[in-house]
Amino acid sequence: MMQWTATPIESAATEQKPLYWVAPMDANYRRDKPGKSPMGMDLVAVYADEAQKTASPGTVKINPNVVNNLGVRTAQVSRQSLHLPINTVGYVRYNEDSLVHIHPRVEGWIDTLYVKTTGQQVVKDAPLYALYSPQLVNAQEEFLLARKRDNSGLIAASLERLKALQMPSQSIAQLSKTGQVQQTVVFTAPQSGVVDNLNIREGFYVKPGTTLMSIGALDEVWVEAEIFERQASQVKANLAATMTLGFLPGEIWQGKLDYVYPTLDPVTRTVRVRMRFANPERKLKPNMFAQVTIHSELAEDSLLVPREAVIRTGAQDRVVMALGEGQFKSVAVKLGVISTDKIQILAGLEEGDTVVSSAQFLLDSESSISSDFKRMDHDAQPNIHKISDMTDMSHMLSTDPSVPSAMVNGKILQIDRENRVLTIARDAIEKWQRPAATMDFQLADNIDIQGLSLEQNIHFTFEIREGAEQESAFVIVFLMSLEGDHNL
Repeated sequence: MMQWTATPIESAATEQKPLYWVAPMDANYRRDKPGKSPMGMDLVAVYADEAQKTASPGTVKINPNVVNNLGVRTAQVSRQSLHLPINTVGYVRYNEDSLVHIHPRVEGWIDTLYVKTTGQQVVKDAPLYALYSPQLVNAQEEFLLARKRDNSGLIAASLERLKALQMPSQSIAQLSKTGQVQQTVVFTAPQSGVVDNLNIREGFYVKPGTTLMSIGALDEVWVEAEIFERQASQVKANLAATMTLGFLPGEIWQGKLDYVYPTLDPVTRTVRVRMRFANPERKLKPNMFAQVTIHSELAEDSLLVPREAVIRTGAQDRVVMALGEGQFKSVAVKLGVISTDKIQILAGLEEGDTVVSSAQFLLDSESSISSDFKRMDHDAQPNIHKISDMTDMSHMLSTDPSVPSAMVNGKILQIDRENRVLTIARDAIEKWQRPAATMDFQLADNIDIQGLSLEQNIHFTFEIREGAEQESAFVIVFLMSLEGDHNL
C-alpha cells in the first residue's frame, strides 16, 4: 500500500517572528511551535502581515523576485467612457435633400437641348432645353386674347394657367412685353449643380410623367453604409464620422451620422446608415467607394479593463486580481461591450481593483487549483500556496532537492471508496528502469475521492524516500485539474 502525501512549498525565510504554525493542507490545524501535521508534513509559519489578511479560496502568494521574473504587469479597473469605433465601407451619394428631378407638365417635342451629357455642370437659370408644345402655344394665345378684351378676370386666369404649365417667368415677361406667341419655350435650371440621369435628346417627344433629367448639388454629399446587426444599438444621429478614399490618400474627411434607417436587411442582417460630409471643392463624386469609421461611445461611464487582462474560455471569463503583497486570485467576471483595447465589466470587479494584464495565464492556472469556481463547499478553509522560486513554480515537486523523483502516467482500475484505496496501473518508469506495474494507493484525507472515476487517466510524480515510493498529492491534484477538469 502506498501513502499519498502532500509536499509543502516553504516560504522564504524572514526576520519576523512567526505568530503560529499551521498545516499546509488544513489551515484549522494550528500550533505554537514547529512540528508535523496529521498528514506528516512540516507545519508552515504564519507571520503578522499574513495573519492580518484573510485569504480566500484560490489565492496564491508569489515572492517579489518571481513576480519580476514572470514580467507581471497590472492595471487598475477604471470607470470611464468607452470609445467604440465602427469600421465599415460606404458609397458617396447625392444629397437627396437638394436633388431636383425635372418633368414636363405639357406634351411636346424637344426642339433644342442645351445640356448634352450626364455630369455636365450647370448654374441656376442656365438654359436646359427648348420645348415646342401646342398646349403652351394655346395658353399663350388665351392670355393675349384676354388682354385684348381687357378682361381682368380672364387675364388673371390665363396667367395662372401659364404658371401652372411651368412656363418660365422670363418667357411670361417676354410674352407680356412683346405680345407675340413663342412657338418654342426655353426652360432653365432651377438650381446649380450636376446633371444626372439625362433621358432626352433633341427631337424627343415628351409628356407629363417623363423624367427629363435630374440636377444634384454637390456642396454637401451623403455617404450610405451598412453596419452589422449587433452594432445597431451603438449608433444614433449626430455621432462623429470620418472617411478616407483610395483616390485621395492621406486626406481624412470629417462628417456626422445623419440618419439610421429603421429596417434591417433580412438577407445580409445589416442596418443601413447615412452620413453627411461637406464637399466645398467638389472632390467627392457620387458612387465613389469610401472607408468609413463611426465614432460611437457608451453614454454612461463603465467599468473598463485592458482587453489583454481578460482570460476568455468557452464556459467562463475571468481575470487575475492583484491583492497586494504578492497575492493574486482568479475571479469570474461578466463581460459587456468589447472594443479594440478595452472590455466593459458588468459584474465581478469594482472600481479601483487591480488586475494582472500580463503573465496572468500562469497565475490563473495556479490559482485555479484551490479556487472556488466549482467548489461545492464554500465554507471550506482557504489555503495559500507560497512559491519561493521558479523551480517551485514550474515543477510543484518536493522542496528537498535531494529526493529523487520521476513523472509517470497511469489509469485508475478500481476504487475502494470505503477504505479510500485506488488500484492504479502505471506505465514503466524508464528513468529508474522499472517495468509497468499495478499498485494500490492509500488516499490522503484532503483528496476528494468523489472526483475520481474508473478508467480515468492520471499523471503523477513518484518520490523515493527511505526506500519507499511516495506520491506528491499536490502535483496529482494540479495535473488532474488541468487534464481531466476534476476539482479535487
